[in-house]
Amino acid sequence: MLCVSAKNFIRGNKNGFYPKRLQNNLRSNAIPRRKAHYDPSFVDEIRDGYDKVRRGDLEYDAVIVGGGHNGLVAACTLANEGKKVAVFERRGIIGGAAVTEEIFPGYKFSRASYVCSLLHPRVISEMGLKTFGLEFLERSPSSFTPTSDSSGKYLMLGPNPEWNKKQIAKFSQKDAEKYDQYEEEMGKIVDLIQPLIEEPPVDPSYQFPKKKTRQLKWERFLSIFAMARRMYPFIGSVSALIDFMTTPAKTVLDRWFESDILKATLATDAVIGSTNPVDAIGSGYVLLHHVMGSIDGERGKWAYVRGGMGEITRLMEVNCNHVGVEVFKDSPVKRIIVEDNKAKGIELEDGRKISSRVVLSNATPEVTFKKLLKEDELPKDFLEKVSRIDYSSGVVKINVALTGLPNFKVLPNNSDGKPGPQHRGTIHFVRSIKDIQDAHADYLSGIPSRRPVIEMTIPSSLDNTLAPEGHHVASLFVQYAPYHLKGKGAWEDSDRDQFCKTVFDLIDEYAPGFSSLVKHREVLAPPDLERIFGLTGGNIFHGAVSLPQLYFNRPVMGGYSRHNTPIEGLWLCGSGSHPGGGVTGLPGRNCAREVASQLSILDGFK
Repeated sequence: MLCVSAKNFIRGNKNGFYPKRLQNNLRSNAIPRRKAHYDPSFVDEIRDGYDKVRRGDLEYDAVIVGGGHNGLVAACTLANEGKKVAVFERRGIIGGAAVTEEIFPGYKFSRASYVCSLLHPRVISEMGLKTFGLEFLERSPSSFTPTSDSSGKYLMLGPNPEWNKKQIAKFSQKDAEKYDQYEEEMGKIVDLIQPLIEEPPVDPSYQFPKKKTRQLKWERFLSIFAMARRMYPFIGSVSALIDFMTTPAKTVLDRWFESDILKATLATDAVIGSTNPVDAIGSGYVLLHHVMGSIDGERGKWAYVRGGMGEITRLMEVNCNHVGVEVFKDSPVKRIIVEDNKAKGIELEDGRKISSRVVLSNATPEVTFKKLLKEDELPKDFLEKVSRIDYSSGVVKINVALTGLPNFKVLPNNSDGKPGPQHRGTIHFVRSIKDIQDAHADYLSGIPSRRPVIEMTIPSSLDNTLAPEGHHVASLFVQYAPYHLKGKGAWEDSDRDQFCKTVFDLIDEYAPGFSSLVKHREVLAPPDLERIFGLTGGNIFHGAVSLPQLYFNRPVMGGYSRHNTPIEGLWLCGSGSHPGGGVTGLPGRNCAREVASQLSILDGFK
């Protein structure tokens, strides 16, 4: 038993499927320790918890450093195993990079992460997010790529295969015939690797704890056997997987298709959040990484979340309250307390010390090992490996408040001013793969791209809770711009203004007058993403999703891929661990299950 759904927790369950620490109370018809979040007495209980932390006299089974989505998933998973858990978040808002913030009055933005697909169905189910009110807004069509020339053509893709075939046929009949086969091939590869991302890696360098090694090895064997059984039906796709992992995305797409607009649209998924060029080995995997997800069981779909991405983490926090997790905001952690190579708790910036039996860090490996620990508390060779982790980022996120909808030359707006299909999905401003390559070349030379790769989403086209009536919010995910600017280093406001103008001017080519619709805008360059969200280097994945930093090499090689660290009782539960970045919840879930399993066998918890 690892998790309990919110529905079972609220309504009860015939089989007694409750957190262990609550079962005795429930059997004796006592009131559970945690009540619904709206109960006044529950508010008093939270206040009492804060008073204890203020005095510094609380001890927990586990404390989580950072309240991002993976930290919340890990906290709930451990609490459902009967552990006393607390989460300490630096900011005044929970969610890490999955937050909804009203940056400008009346306009609510998914300030960093902005669309959902990768959130794992097991996480959604185990945390009862649908029961608590999580609502996905399906985007149909899913993408729109306009042209800026006089052809008047555009490419609009969605969930309907026949529709897609007709759209692609406008550019290439050959591509239209091959597109379904391409998606089928991608699906088979995803089926093969899905079990690998749902469990900690099979790491040949992993060292088992000294105590009760036989039980741990037996449990590990059963886990590997179950994973192998799931993979066996798709074993025929191994060669295709190896090909994808070792072939540049550009080469893969050139093999399949001939039309520039289709290849460019698909290639954007291969470079999202990455500084690897589209013609680099490993970019094929990033292409896979972005088609692994699903919405309500339908693979490859991406959706908006009603209320923004922060609604996911808000509901996770509600579930935390229900299962007894205590969440403390505005509580930055100064250091992880280590004694005799064992994690003993944390010290907050204000000097308070919180004792715990284990510590799970949701921060990046860089922050965890080089800022929250002393240098002499870690092996030198391990620190050297940590120093080599690639955190490079070329991402700029621009959040825009609009007084109306962009009006595209190739597909003008409706006369009634309501959103059309061109506004619902991801809007790609790219003409060919060469555009992506040229933009990346500028990045390598140390300057922001002169013709950047832009993906625009307008979630208010489907969600009327985000902006005043008739107005809209747009997210612009833009590449590339370096962390350090050539010749000057740090970003200044004038650099943000200039890059923003470059972006808006490019959009004006496709939708004349877009710039005049902008009422407010926020430009987040890589250093801003690091400062606000704790993303080292501005890297949205807590470290590059590249071949040298995947599977048992994540975060570093040497037996540390199962969320363990050289310090006993210190675990890594964020996206810097396997299986990597994106709003999946899997690093948190996998880590917590690993911690619970080992501590149960080793009698670490009573």
